[in-house]
Amino acid sequence: MARALALLSGVLLAASFPRYGHPAFAWTALAPLLIAVAIEVTRTAAQAPRRGRVFLLGWISGFVHFSLTVSWVVEVMHLHGGLPMVVAWLVMCLLAAYLALYPALFAVLTARAVRRFGVVGLWVAPLVWVATEWLRGWVGGGFPWALLGTSQADVTPIIQLASVFGVFGVSFLVAVVSAAAAAFALTRDRGPMVGVVVALGLVAVAAAFGTWRVAGAALVTQGPVVKIGLVQGNVEQDQKWDPRFREVILERYLALSREAIAQGARLVVWPEASTPFFFEAEPAAAEPIRALARDTRTAFIIGTDEFARRPDGDRVYNSAVAIGEDGRSVGGYRKMQLVPFGEYVPLKSLLFFVGPLVEKVSDFAPGTDPTVLDAGGIRTGVSICYEVVYPWIPRAFAAGGAELLTTITNDAWFGRSSAPYQHFAQASVRAVEQGRFLIRAANTGISGIVDPYGRTRLTTALFEEAVVTGDVRLIQSRTIYSHIGDLVAWLGLLVAVWLAMPRRVGAR
Repeated sequence: MARALALLSGVLLAASFPRYGHPAFAWTALAPLLIAVAIEVTRTAAQAPRRGRVFLLGWISGFVHFSLTVSWVVEVMHLHGGLPMVVAWLVMCLLAAYLALYPALFAVLTARAVRRFGVVGLWVAPLVWVATEWLRGWVGGGFPWALLGTSQADVTPIIQLASVFGVFGVSFLVAVVSAAAAAFALTRDRGPMVGVVVALGLVAVAAAFGTWRVAGAALVTQGPVVKIGLVQGNVEQDQKWDPRFREVILERYLALSREAIAQGARLVVWPEASTPFFFEAEPAAAEPIRALARDTRTAFIIGTDEFARRPDGDRVYNSAVAIGEDGRSVGGYRKMQLVPFGEYVPLKSLLFFVGPLVEKVSDFAPGTDPTVLDAGGIRTGVSICYEVVYPWIPRAFAAGGAELLTTITNDAWFGRSSAPYQHFAQASVRAVEQGRFLIRAANTGISGIVDPYGRTRLTTALFEEAVVTGDVRLIQSRTIYSHIGDLVAWLGLLVAVWLAMPRRVGAR
């Protein structure tokens, strides 16, 4: 029974995210697991604690959740990493097994709370969940994909809470409803009923705040208006670095850029690694881009690989370069958060069975500074691909003076799986957190413009050549979350540490 409940939680969690899920499932997704944990604690109350069984319940939920949510990893590893299908499935299962450790930790710490305080202990579960999500985003470089709060990206009134408490605040709110449902299911005295009323009241307050914030529309009426052009080249992954397609790819991007400029774009943005050459290291190849910027007095931001010679060894960076209206490079940003198994392979000596993948993966070096680019007087922070799922990176850009958020990516790796939709949804949450317009240029889609309330203004389909032009506002004011950061996560960490302490120490 308990394991079936844990499995149900995993399914509900996975069903909370795009493309095939619905945000409504998230609100009760943790309730079955919490009920299972409470039942297990009650069953063993008169015995020695059975932490292993509780750990397993959380791990089952997590494994099911992540196996379904990141199942697109199989396609990436098989089609683009060159791994046999069986090995690709093994890699995905290993990733899901690792990520499941965080829900397992959540279950163990929640069990300690229930053991100490009875069913009332379930009310600390939302903070513990937030703590484990935060840890998942930092330990070993982090993998904060599909945080519970991002399930509400398209629920406009609710996601506005992210402007105050960030995505972790939304995760907390969603988890509170699960805790209330679990407490109510386990005992029907007046205490849990009061808790249900309080939980629903918090949701109502959050929804009312979000509705008021959006209705005010302050952020879409302040700041100068500029027209942005986004170029979606739709270059197949196996053609990107094939010398035979070099001229074709460059001409395609130039033609699409001319179209964007003809529609009035003051800044044209190309996707991640869009140039089939090292932009700064190959002046002759870069000249047509510089000439277009110079001749049309248009600023550009382009994604390109950057080669740097250093005394301690050469480096290759995944970069974004800003080109001014005179055609000169005016700044660059180097990607700080690299993709494991995409831009480097962790623990190469241990993962001997992914040999073909190791041979294909470029060994990029990480950047170190959240540099804000100024292109044609437009100050923007550029998150490259996977970086946009890390809340702290756009926050650092906003703190550094970015008036616009930009993300460039190459989602060709993901095919037509749910990953491009999950990726776009997570990017839209960053717009709400920082109160900025966010623009997204993707090689194969989804490209688009998101307003400061997380609403998609313009978007493209997958796997088509496209140009997106639209007006955005350059915003200087900062949200509460931009100032206070992940306060909810830190509170959750304090609670988690307290629960992890021996009971006598925690009491003191």
